[in-house]
Amino acid sequence: QVQLVESGGDFVQPGGSLRLSCAVAGFQLRSYAVGWFRQAPGKDREGVACMSALTVDTYYADSVKGRFTISRDNIKNTIFLQMNNLKFEDTAVYYCAADPVIYGSDCLAAGGSRYDYWGQGTQVTVSS
Repeated sequence: QVQLVESGGDFVQPGGSLRLSCAVAGFQLRSYAVGWFRQAPGKDREGVACMSALTVDTYYADSVKGRFTISRDNIKNTIFLQMNNLKFEDTAVYYCAADPVIYGSDCLAAGGSRYDYWGQGTQVTVSS
């Protein structure tokens, strides 16, 4: 059974840091494209960071470049999103996703509509 389970969402003050995790069961992440997406109230889902299938190439939304880092542990079959210097506008529900056949910068495109597998989401709230 395929399952993606996010954790690590929390309340944090502006300038703070959080590390999101996404534990994957049911397939090996090793060659999959993986991504983090977010959706704020009243807004469309948007790509935050992703890693292409088959390579370690990473892609980031302009709004998070230099602050967020995506990584994965193929042994633990887990995806991570390190978020530093968080801002009010980073408040959203964050989702992880995985798919075996998304390559290059397409891993960040179309709000993630090309991904087959999704987690349930974890809330990140940046507030003073």
